[in-house]
Amino acid sequence: MEAALPGSVGLDAAPQLEFSIEEAGVLEPSAVPTLRFALRITAPEAASIRSLALNTQIRIAATRRRYDNLSEQRLFELFGAPEQWSRSLRSLHWTNVPLQVGPFTGTTLVDLPVPCTYDLDVTAARYFHALTDGEVPLEFLFSGSLFYATENGLRVAPLAWDREAEVRMPVAVWRAAMDRHFPDSAWLRISRKSFDALHAYKARNAMMSWEEAVESLLRAAGEAEPGAGEETPER
Repeated sequence: MEAALPGSVGLDAAPQLEFSIEEAGVLEPSAVPTLRFALRITAPEAASIRSLALNTQIRIAATRRRYDNLSEQRLFELFGAPEQWSRSLRSLHWTNVPLQVGPFTGTTLVDLPVPCTYDLDVTAARYFHALTDGEVPLEFLFSGSLFYATENGLRVAPLAWDREAEVRMPVAVWRAAMDRHFPDSAWLRISRKSFDALHAYKARNAMMSWEEAVESLLRAAGEAEPGAGEETPER
């Protein structure tokens, strides 16, 4: 006969956990841009949770907010022209994040770190960059394995498939994470051939920065205002 574990529950049925997001912020310090979501996990009062191997799928609920004219222009590559949005605007998969949660009884609050990229070839980064202000509606879908104590010993069970949470993250939070690592900058990936040509143009014209080279080419193409990117002389 197995001895009862301290803090165990009498029934072997898996505890039904509840999830909520209490806060969205920037994780500091971090080696790469990383967001931090305060995740509240609540178990039935008598349940003793020994560990939780959690996998979180995060989706951008793009249909749940309004967009200004500038954002609509920037989102053209993702969803097409605004008059097409009744068919093309949709939720976007952002990322999957694993997290190991330690023992708790009742409720626990843990940080869910979400590394981000400023690679504008990535759909989620392109979406975030397009927004001027407001909030991003996010959906969190949870799966994983739950280890819990019962009178008959330690048990393991999969999380119920319908465990979800939602939060509206301020766009300013994402921008703060990017600005911490890329202040007043954007990140752009180009082919090696294009980079070599740009590098040769920069060297040939004795330019001090990549921005100066790009601004020069934009002015030559009539795509930038005269003087854009140049320093203002001191008076």
